[in-house]
Amino acid sequence: MSKPSGSSLAAWLSGLESPRLERVLAVRADAVSPPEPRSFGELADRLQRPGSVALVLSGLALPQLQVAEALAVLGPAPRAALADLLDAGGAESARGLDAALDALADHALVWPDGEGLLHMAAPLRQAWDSPLGLDAPLARLLADTTSEELRRMLVALGVQSPGNAKRQRLAALVDHHSDPERVAAVVAGAPAATRKLLERRASHPAGQPAESEAEFIILGVPRADSEPGAHWALERGLLVQDRHRYGPARMPAEVALALRGADWRAPFEPVPPDARTTPVTSADVDREAAAAATAFAAHAASVLATCSASPPSLLKSGGVGARELSRIGKAAQCDGIVVRLALETASAAGLLARDGSQVAATEGYDAWAEREPAERLTVLLRAWWTLPLTPTQSRDEDGKALSALAGTPPCGGCAQARQGLLTAAARLPADRGVKDPAELGPLVAWFRPLVHQLPQDTTPFATVVREAELLGVIARGALSRIGAALRTDDAEALPAACQQLLPTATRAARFGADLTAVVTGTPSAHLAALLDTVADREVGGTASVWRFSPGTVRRALDTGRTPDAVVADLAAVAVGALPQPLSYLIHDTARRHGRVRVAPAACVVHGEDPALLAELAAHRKLAGLGLRQLAPTVLVSRTPLDKTLAALRDAGYAPVAEAADGTVRVEKTRRHRAAAPVPPPRPPGGTPGGRNPSARRAQASATVDLSGLATRLRAAPAITPEPDPAGGVPFGTDTEEIVAGYARLLSLADVRQLAHAIDEGRPVTIEYVAASGNRTVRTLSELDLDPPHLYAWCHLRDDERVFTLSRIQGVMPG
Repeated sequence: MSKPSGSSLAAWLSGLESPRLERVLAVRADAVSPPEPRSFGELADRLQRPGSVALVLSGLALPQLQVAEALAVLGPAPRAALADLLDAGGAESARGLDAALDALADHALVWPDGEGLLHMAAPLRQAWDSPLGLDAPLARLLADTTSEELRRMLVALGVQSPGNAKRQRLAALVDHHSDPERVAAVVAGAPAATRKLLERRASHPAGQPAESEAEFIILGVPRADSEPGAHWALERGLLVQDRHRYGPARMPAEVALALRGADWRAPFEPVPPDARTTPVTSADVDREAAAAATAFAAHAASVLATCSASPPSLLKSGGVGARELSRIGKAAQCDGIVVRLALETASAAGLLARDGSQVAATEGYDAWAEREPAERLTVLLRAWWTLPLTPTQSRDEDGKALSALAGTPPCGGCAQARQGLLTAAARLPADRGVKDPAELGPLVAWFRPLVHQLPQDTTPFATVVREAELLGVIARGALSRIGAALRTDDAEALPAACQQLLPTATRAARFGADLTAVVTGTPSAHLAALLDTVADREVGGTASVWRFSPGTVRRALDTGRTPDAVVADLAAVAVGALPQPLSYLIHDTARRHGRVRVAPAACVVHGEDPALLAELAAHRKLAGLGLRQLAPTVLVSRTPLDKTLAALRDAGYAPVAEAADGTVRVEKTRRHRAAAPVPPPRPPGGTPGGRNPSARRAQASATVDLSGLATRLRAAPAITPEPDPAGGVPFGTDTEEIVAGYARLLSLADVRQLAHAIDEGRPVTIEYVAASGNRTVRTLSELDLDPPHLYAWCHLRDDERVFTLSRIQGVMPG
């Protein structure tokens, strides 16, 4: 392998100082995660892969994309030419240009060579079909033109041919068209129809023909010079006819730039848009953030407690439907958006998991419920920050309702939208906040212009802003302590911020004579469990209210507690003495509790009061039980024990269940727990995290010693080692190694064919087993590998689809 040239990315990387190299490695963690690169050539190859470049594009700000697009037009060019095209001569614009170039260099997308020229990664150049609305340069458009045709163009322009070689004539023509004054002089002497045609084409974006040109394509007119004035321009290379396709002639980029005039500049917005702000103190922000975070922590605890007691059922199509979401929201006393946010973050944190046809709490939930509110919120905030979707999205692009926990494919743009929001809020002036949260939307669009906006948003990024407000990340239009800790990915700052803003769990309640209990703040797990057993929760949030009734007290007594124990437990958590009405209710219910006992036989009902048993046997509402009196104090029922108990309680009696040995059966609620979610399979040297760049960055930073990696790269050989072997046969490329790590059902030949199609962008046909078990044959194109998934255009469905590599059974040519 030859030594990298001075203009290559590998050469630029090898010449960086260690601190700058480590910064590049840290920013592009997706390319340095295990297996670590073993040379600068291998590192450069990883950094310039199309999938790797696409991963970071959505994280670029608007000026960085504008600079990259302008450089895509110029090709390798000095900074001065780039600054001139972007009109970045002023001090502020120059600083913005330098900042954009530094950011692109940190992502290894743009780098300078030893001669002062700026180069860019080839996949980044291919991101635009027509950058700045311009077509390809003249040299590329005339690559298939003969030397004689080039001679005739030079003669028509009045330029003397420097030689007979095609290369010399093409260089002379390019040199002529690169001079705006000479091009303008030629066009000034053109016929009126030609001037009108050229001016219209120069101002119209390439690839989007004007109305007359669109008609020309539809009619299929075979001649390129059918439009008036076109023939004159074609003779002089001002337009070039593509020999490989029908359609209008193409205008070289040099000609279009010359005709746009010396005053035309590419768009460049080095500073974010202005937003209306208002003064706000840090105390105001902390106060509102604390209120929002405390309310969400309490609501989330109520939502998960409801799911723990009664696991929500899943739809056949997957996910928790609207009916279950409404039930959970009603039980937890919170809005649907809070329910969705709590469910999605809890599932990502491992507190909920799918268990058959239900979503049940895991063992991790029990430990989470015993923590302080600040610790609970920290877990959910970390899950929200790295969540590869927008948890409160409720509508798709067609306006149809979406279920929660539906297992949608990962969306890296969703995480980037949150990062853009926090970045925008952090860039606001000190002690200022936006007047309206909607003002943050345009700022997010500036910091993350490529992030897809949700179709349900009436204003840009309204859903993401609302989530941040509910979590206390954004308050009073400014970034809170919690948001600042999330943005810096500081493992210690986030718990500290939550501890500062959220109060400790409330361990006492105020009991009223109206048979209610009020708890301000977030109740502790012990207090919430006690009150949930003896009363029904009516209101939740920053203040929770429970109400006592004979039925709720009987429920507590059914768990085996005595009335004195219930009173003692409530008195231990009461602020002051228990009201007399509550004590009377507990003891009055206890006096009637257990006077009737139900024993299994199928079943037997007996008691100490013969008159009461006779009353039961004669009760009309209990006739359906089939009660028959065997003795003055014994009845037998044809109905099973549980249904007999329910019927007697509905009739107003207070029976207790009895075991076969005559002891009272204690009715305890069984907690349903699901197994902890199993992490996805990790490929040999692969990186989990899907399309979520935040997760990949966190994974890489936790497992890769960047300083040590930089040292090893400097000492590595110039030749990149061969990929690891499989079964004694070395893989041809890293793509083969990655595919083989996931698609374990494929033979080595199929692995190589699929990897070749991914690397070369060629279509391929696969035999695929869907999640339903159906076996189908799909023809795919536009393949994008993102382990353990394969994103591709499915010709069968005529839409983009996501395929799991482990479900691919066979590979055939496309």
